[in-house]
Amino acid sequence: MNLWQEYKRPASVAEAIHDLTSASGPAMPIAGGTDLLLDLKQGRHAPVHTLIDLTFIPEMTALELRGDELFVGAAVAVNRVALDTLVGTHAQALVEACNLIGGPQVRNVATLGGNVAHALPAADGTIALLALDAQAEVAGVSGTRRMPLTSLFLGPGKTAINKSAELIVGFYISTHKTLKVFAKHSRSETVEAEIFRVSSCFKRIMRPQGLALPILNCAVWLEREKDIVKDIHIAVGPGGATPFRATEAENALRGQPLNEETFNRTLESLLAQAHFRTSARRASADYRKHVIGGLFKDVLDSAWQRAK
Repeated sequence: MNLWQEYKRPASVAEAIHDLTSASGPAMPIAGGTDLLLDLKQGRHAPVHTLIDLTFIPEMTALELRGDELFVGAAVAVNRVALDTLVGTHAQALVEACNLIGGPQVRNVATLGGNVAHALPAADGTIALLALDAQAEVAGVSGTRRMPLTSLFLGPGKTAINKSAELIVGFYISTHKTLKVFAKHSRSETVEAEIFRVSSCFKRIMRPQGLALPILNCAVWLEREKDIVKDIHIAVGPGGATPFRATEAENALRGQPLNEETFNRTLESLLAQAHFRTSARRASADYRKHVIGGLFKDVLDSAWQRAK
C-alpha cells in the first residue's frame, strides 16, 4: 500500500502554497519527515494524498543574517543549525538544543520547522526558540505574516497554523543587542571586536539511554548589565499544555541582581506558574517539581557567566 499518491517538489513558497491548496486530496508538507513518515507507516496519521517536499525552496533552506536578525529557514536540518557559526554566535541555546534532538542520523534530516510544527510541550528546538523570543514567518494564500512563537501554540500537537493552506517559512531571532566596539591595537591597526552582554543556554534532564526524550528541559536568554539582570526570557518544557514561557519568573528577576535571594524568589514564581504533568514513561509531576530548581539554576548560572 502506497503511503501517498502524489509527490510535489515546489521551487518557491508561492508554488508550495499553490500545491498545498490545490491538491486533489489531503496534502502534507514534508522536509525531514522523521516523524511524519513513521506516523504514516504505523497508522498514527490520517491518510495523505499529496506530499509537498519543501527542501528545494531556497527561502526555506536559508540560514543568514538579515539586518539585525538571524533567519533560520524552517527546512534547515537541525544538524546544520547546530554547526553553524552564526547560530553559535547569536543563539547558543539553539545550538545546544539542536545537538540533543534524536541521534546523528535524525539530526541530518530533521528540521527546525518540523520540531516546532509538532507543537510538543518539551520539544528541544522549540523551547530554545521560545527563550530566544523568536518570531515565526508564516506564508499563506494572502502572503506572509510574522507571529511571536508564544502565540503559535494552542495545545499539545495543535498550532494556530492552518495546515491546509499555510506553511511555516522560518524563524527570526533578534541580534540587535550584540554590541560592537573598536579596539586600537597599534598606531596603524584598528580591530573591530564584539562584546556580548547577552547570552543564552539550554540544558535538559533525560534518562541515560541514548535517544531518550527529555524528562525536563530549560532554556534561558538574558541581558546582563554589570551585576544586574537587565532582561531575561525563561522557557521550560513541559511546563504546561503548550511550550511554556515562565513570564512571572522573568518579572521576578528582571532588573534585579542575581543572588541566592533573588534566585529563590524567581524559582517560587516559576513553580507557581508552571503546570507540570505526570508522564508514565518519563517522570511524575512531583519529580519534575523536585528537579526543576537544580536544572534552572544550572542553566541560569551558565548564561550569566557567558554574558560576563
